[in-house]
Amino acid sequence: MAERRALVEGLKNTPAVDPEKEKAFVFRKDATPEASQGEAPAPTPTPTTAAALSRVPLSTRMRADFSAALKRASLERQLAGVEPNTLQDILEQAVEPWLRSNGYLK
Repeated sequence: MAERRALVEGLKNTPAVDPEKEKAFVFRKDATPEASQGEAPAPTPTPTTAAALSRVPLSTRMRADFSAALKRASLERQLAGVEPNTLQDILEQAVEPWLRSNGYLK
């Protein structure tokens, strides 16, 4: 087994990095000079009302067949790149109409 050493000692042996490439990586900018000349940055999408709302943890129990079907739907939708594809988003989309039709949401 290799001898343990401090993180600082390990960092001393790292190769030098171009500062411009480093900044481009950190700030998610294209490092090529052509991309930085005269092009406006892409506008950031504004969050929708549902995405802007905070979320709280919720724990519940459900039937095993529902859970398995939900997990399978989530996985298949993620692989296909279809939205919504997370358990959270699918459940929110399913519960919202019920809450609205029963007068709990406006």
